[in-house]
Amino acid sequence: MTTTVDRLLPSEDAEALLALTREICTRELAPQVPAMEEKSEFPEAAYRLLGRSGLLSLPFDEEQGGGGQPYEVYLQVIEEIATAWPSVGVGTSVHSLTANVVATNAADAMREQWLPRLLSGDWLGAYCLSEPQAGSDVSGIRTRAVRDGDHYVVNGTKQWISNGSCADYYILFARTSDDAKRGLSAFLVPADTPGMSFGAPEKKMGLACDVTTQVIFEDARIPAGQLIGEEGAGMRYALGALDAGRLGIAACATGIAQAALAHAVTYAGERQQFGRSIGDFQGMQFLLADMAAEVERARATYLLAARLKDAGRPFSRQASIAKLTATDAAMRVTTDAVQVLGGNGYTREYPVERLFRDAKVTQIFEGTNQIQRMVIGRDLLR
Repeated sequence: MTTTVDRLLPSEDAEALLALTREICTRELAPQVPAMEEKSEFPEAAYRLLGRSGLLSLPFDEEQGGGGQPYEVYLQVIEEIATAWPSVGVGTSVHSLTANVVATNAADAMREQWLPRLLSGDWLGAYCLSEPQAGSDVSGIRTRAVRDGDHYVVNGTKQWISNGSCADYYILFARTSDDAKRGLSAFLVPADTPGMSFGAPEKKMGLACDVTTQVIFEDARIPAGQLIGEEGAGMRYALGALDAGRLGIAACATGIAQAALAHAVTYAGERQQFGRSIGDFQGMQFLLADMAAEVERARATYLLAARLKDAGRPFSRQASIAKLTATDAAMRVTTDAVQVLGGNGYTREYPVERLFRDAKVTQIFEGTNQIQRMVIGRDLLR
């Protein structure tokens, strides 16, 4: 299978980073995927390797301990990782989302204390926003953080938390008042905080190594010094981070689609029917061409949004368009890849079946694609 992608990168450093990423993915990550996904094992060693290689810190400022790379470079690294191992691509994107909240909103002292661990990969993060009754409706969050002296006492349950019980720290969004706009606050919560517990891993359709659990807070005491930024500013922090996070998911979805296309092209060139390869038939060539167009379109939309972000320009609508376009493309391309492989594509002996299952959730998390359409439509009419 070939996964080579022609890329236009902004610097020689970026080209070297992509080459390093591809080498790690090919030699270290890809060989582990079938067995690990079959057993639903959390790939801790993969994240530690990415951290040691500097790939978890790419879009953050160098003075913060980051790689100082443009977001368009970081997203192409995420795509490469997701092409090899979608679960790890998603987990890496989630980790970056958590670190982004701290890097963007925390006070200097907090950034100095925590960011080195977050960006080095010593600590892996999870993003505690959704709840059983509050998915896309962030205003429906019920988890409470009540000030008690030098601590906040937290009670509530978070749902669908990627990296679940396996993370080293959690970015928690909890209600500190009933104010509709300024009722949420954000906290950094280490995994060993007393009063935290975790549900059993969800038995999901795909992304088996992206361990997803409930995170439960029962009279958990969080030092007031772990409040991120201002009390009551959590809604703004959450929504701001999600714009960047949606681009991470768009890159992951593009990687899934790219992997499915590569498997389909290889199979079409090798599979013989009626005395020739099935790739010689025009009907198959048209199908593969449409798949390639979907992948290229997805990549173009996330790169445009990333370049707007890098230029300091508004990119929220473009982030939603990228997330919508790339994840819908991933679902179509993986569906067609199964079709290219025929009966073989429907079996677990071939990876396109797993990629098909992995693709579906990308249309759901980080805001469903129906929510993305609402965001886009409202922005157009504003």
